[in-house]
Amino acid sequence: MNDVIRIRGAREHNLKNIDVELPRNQLIVMTGLSGSGKSSLAFDTIYAEGQRRYVESLSAYARQFLGMMEKPDVDQIEGLSPAISIDQKSTSHNPRSTVATVTEIYDYLRLLFARVGTPHCPICGQEVTHQSQTQIVDSILQFPDKTRLLLLAPVVVDRKGEFRHVPEELQKSGFARVRVDGVTYDVEEFPSLDKNYTHTIEVVVDRIATSEDVRSRLAESVEQGIDLADGTINVYDVDQEKEHIYSDRFACVDHPDAPIPEMAPRSFSFNSPHGACPTCTGLGVRLEVDPDLAVPNPRLTIAEGAIRPWSWGRQEGWYQRHLSAVAEKYGFTLHAPWRNLAKEHKNLVLYGEAEEEKTRVALGRSGRTYTTTFEGVIPNLQRRYYETDSDFLQKEIEKYMRERTCQTCQGARLKPEVLAVTVGDKSIVDVTQVAISQAREWFGNLTLSERQQHIGQQILKEINERLRFLSDVGLDYLTLDRSATTLSGGEAQRIRLATQIGSRLTGVLYVLDEPSIGLHQRDNRRLLDTLKRLRDLGNTVIVVEHDEETIRAADTVLDIGPAAGENGGQVVALGDPDAIAANTDSLTGDYLAGRQAIRMPSRRRPGTGNSLRVIGAREHNLQNIDVDIPLGKFLAVAGVSGSGKSSLVNDIIAKHLAMRLHQASQIPGDHEDIEGTQHLDKAITITQSPIGRTPRSNPATYTNVFTDIRALFAQTPEARIRGYKQGRFSFNVAGGRCEVCRGDGMLRIEMHFLPDVYVTCEECKGQRYNREVLEIHYKNKTIADVLDMTVEESLEFFANQPRIKRRLQTLHKVGLGYIKLGQSATTLSGGEAQRIKLATELSRRSTGKTLYILDEPTTGLHFLDVQRLLDVLHELVDGGNTVAIIEHHLDVIKNADWVIDLGPEGGSGGGKIVAAGTPEDVAGNSNSYTGQYLKEMV
Repeated sequence: MNDVIRIRGAREHNLKNIDVELPRNQLIVMTGLSGSGKSSLAFDTIYAEGQRRYVESLSAYARQFLGMMEKPDVDQIEGLSPAISIDQKSTSHNPRSTVATVTEIYDYLRLLFARVGTPHCPICGQEVTHQSQTQIVDSILQFPDKTRLLLLAPVVVDRKGEFRHVPEELQKSGFARVRVDGVTYDVEEFPSLDKNYTHTIEVVVDRIATSEDVRSRLAESVEQGIDLADGTINVYDVDQEKEHIYSDRFACVDHPDAPIPEMAPRSFSFNSPHGACPTCTGLGVRLEVDPDLAVPNPRLTIAEGAIRPWSWGRQEGWYQRHLSAVAEKYGFTLHAPWRNLAKEHKNLVLYGEAEEEKTRVALGRSGRTYTTTFEGVIPNLQRRYYETDSDFLQKEIEKYMRERTCQTCQGARLKPEVLAVTVGDKSIVDVTQVAISQAREWFGNLTLSERQQHIGQQILKEINERLRFLSDVGLDYLTLDRSATTLSGGEAQRIRLATQIGSRLTGVLYVLDEPSIGLHQRDNRRLLDTLKRLRDLGNTVIVVEHDEETIRAADTVLDIGPAAGENGGQVVALGDPDAIAANTDSLTGDYLAGRQAIRMPSRRRPGTGNSLRVIGAREHNLQNIDVDIPLGKFLAVAGVSGSGKSSLVNDIIAKHLAMRLHQASQIPGDHEDIEGTQHLDKAITITQSPIGRTPRSNPATYTNVFTDIRALFAQTPEARIRGYKQGRFSFNVAGGRCEVCRGDGMLRIEMHFLPDVYVTCEECKGQRYNREVLEIHYKNKTIADVLDMTVEESLEFFANQPRIKRRLQTLHKVGLGYIKLGQSATTLSGGEAQRIKLATELSRRSTGKTLYILDEPTTGLHFLDVQRLLDVLHELVDGGNTVAIIEHHLDVIKNADWVIDLGPEGGSGGGKIVAAGTPEDVAGNSNSYTGQYLKEMV
């Protein structure tokens, strides 16, 4: 086997026909400017070819399920192993996926609870046991000799009805006596029963006096009774007048009808009807109509349409007539503002009348009336939502609904009887609701009986190993029931990394994309140890990374550059970290050696003097804290992973301001209030979510610069002669686009047993437009040529168009000069998407009263790109605005005017303010982990 991966003639994307040899079984870091070609080499060339060769070796039948990867543009790669990619794509968009299910820990938990769990009665909490028929007989024979017993089979327990069929069936089966509601009768004298009351009917199976001589007869009677009563037999002590209930199934003595789950793994799954809460079907949440969304403007009267979902149609519609009748009956007016109505009248309108109440409603102008119970706005919408088959109506009603915790299971997702099964002293939900660090501690201290230990030994080993791997990659603050949809890209990637370590594969090529994202410096060391452990198993680990500590920990560093886009794609330097630092041609080396550094600001801004004050923040692990956010400053929110940064900034501040300033329908996280919002007129959250999910979305369309470009082409002499308007130059609508590919530039060919193949459209040659539109030129370029330009090229091309130039300059300013205007949104990284959004905001007129919120904006950025980003953020703050970022990058934190450090730990050990002040103040705080690392930099 080769001891190197030998790459010859790599030309994927912007790679310049590069040749490179990478040592196998090492930790290799690829670095360089954003857009320099790192991902093109690591993912689109090395990983793609390794995966393609592996899949190609399988049968055609297997290939149809796995999907083929397109052969990368490379002459030759030698020494490849089967490749596994661990990137930052979210693990799942499925609301049923959790940390426990993604890591397979939940599968082992289900097995553990099914095999060694102890069921309890969901009503009284009493432990439930079951006995074999032999054990039941032995137990009965423990009574004193000559004890007179009645063996009763309960065929009806506390049920309403007349049960006229019971005596007939008992006679056919040969039974002579029956006990009804505690009184014994001959079957022929079965009493008539009131159907409105509950009754208990027990068949007298046998009457015996205990002695060892009756064992055989007793065993036969017990078997017969258990068959009759579906697993239960009641033994009545005639002398003591006491009852003893036995069951060969799990059953509560006091509540024999209480449901006890089948002790099987499927009963503990919220994805199975056997275990899922029937109300929310295992989601833990339910869509419910929100009164605040149904009445969004309390200043309006009901007559003016305060009740938004009922304001459709004509005024004399059914709802309006019904509301008028209700208002008249209960003495309130429809012409008073909603906020002025009495609470009982609001509740009446929202929730309806009591069932026994009736209201007479006029039916139009005919004079006829109709008497009915007023349903109320919320029950009406709720009923129509769950009854309708119309997608349109459901979507309309969803505008007035919010997700709320299921009231039946309180968010636990499972049936009550499943939650009553325990191992140790915890239910399966109790185990998943605590942080991974606490779960590890609980499993470490778990005491089981000898039998349980024997059964559960291997299961517990698998659970403990997986918990340890998650802890090793810095995720011990996560709870096992955390929804996979709420995980950041970095968290999702590290979960998959932990899963791979658990598989203990060797001889594999792993390709990772910035695994340090979202990790505090304190936790980075554990991640690096994990990567080295993966390498030491006999694997090659290639990491695309910009983190300085990770670069210094690598065995080999490959620096791609020298710049981005067309000016990148070359090998600048290859060697160990010291060799890179010594290389003066390497920009990365300049920063490693200290020849260049990210600048410190010359002063800290005083701000506007105003502030936002968050009162009583309690979302997730936040400890009911009050937080001051000074305005007119560059603010960094720092802290170890899981300390509560996202809960404070994204869940509380961003959502509260979106609701308060922009009337958004998002529910903010748990808090009392936020004071000082009058000092802001806008709050803009700039996330790393894609700017579009289809290839039709691109930077030009998202930033609206394409609107101006299309207008410019429509003003050319030839376009005006032909009568072409702006819409003719759109590839999204019929008219100017190529109708063969419908403006995509590509055609999809279905291959059945092979993956679909995309080929360039022969009609338009991939240019998206028809021949007539491509005959229109501006400065000798077609609109397709313009879309193929980079931002840098287009800046020069449109130098005399101020409106277009201004928008393009903002893209260039945030370090995106290398991307093409028409580049598909699906090919952009999260960091690139975030910077496109930032550029779009920069191109808008600043009010000086805007709060910009960014979550880890340095993701995917090289040292030089971080400096460019900081310059842009400082420009925003210099305009009087406020920038609040969640960040771990110390070079960014040292640039902030104000730092809020949360912690001290993650999960339940966090959620408090450890330090707040200038970077110098935080660096001087001995309790702050952030301060300890910041001290060396300020």
